[in-house]
Amino acid sequence: MANEAIQKNDFIELEFTGKANNEVFDTTDKVEAKKIGLDADVKPMIVSVGNEMLLKGLDESLEGKEIGKKYSIDLKPEKAFGKRDPKMIRTMPIRIFHEKQMNPYPGLTVQMDNYIAKVLSVSGGRVSVDFNNPLAGKDITYEFTITRKINDTKEKINSLQDFFFRSRFDFEIKEGKVIFKKPEIKPFIDIFKERFKTITGLDFEVIEEKEKKDETKQAKQKPGVKVEELVKEEKKEEKKE
Repeated sequence: MANEAIQKNDFIELEFTGKANNEVFDTTDKVEAKKIGLDADVKPMIVSVGNEMLLKGLDESLEGKEIGKKYSIDLKPEKAFGKRDPKMIRTMPIRIFHEKQMNPYPGLTVQMDNYIAKVLSVSGGRVSVDFNNPLAGKDITYEFTITRKINDTKEKINSLQDFFFRSRFDFEIKEGKVIFKKPEIKPFIDIFKERFKTITGLDFEVIEEKEKKDETKQAKQKPGVKVEELVKEEKKEEKKE
């Protein structure tokens, strides 16, 4: 298996460490993670190759690689976190920060409008804020190893749930379909089902579990016959006996 070359749409388990200016910013290594204060459950990632589950440059580099080998790749901003965009630097009234009970100062990192932003300067009642990704414009280095190829279909589906839903829902695989029985996730499945089919070759759908009906009565009941009429017929049959 060590000589098997990875192809597009393969599911793999990946260990990596990402560095910018020789400083680690992301890693699946628990020791390195502790050094940079990553307290989350650090572990190898399971991703589908060529399906934008990683940075573009890293994702593109995985095809043709072999399981078990160590690799290193350097990425320019265009294939990493993008170039810095001057339009992403905005001037905002200081009252916006005060309303959120924050006292802005240069270097402060805040979350605003689903962005991680950095305060560049504070002058009078105005605050200059940079909404660029902190790693935008930087060259990135990744050291990585593909530890195994995923062949189990359930593990593949769960890895997609982990990445796209950040949660797992029960499902069954039947006749080329991945079937979920949670009506509340239907909008999400509808959004991703075409993409999931491209990745896995399987159809994704959501069905509601219906209460089991009395099979005997269901067999007796004919189209257009009301339940009340069926009950009356059954009572007549009982009297005859």
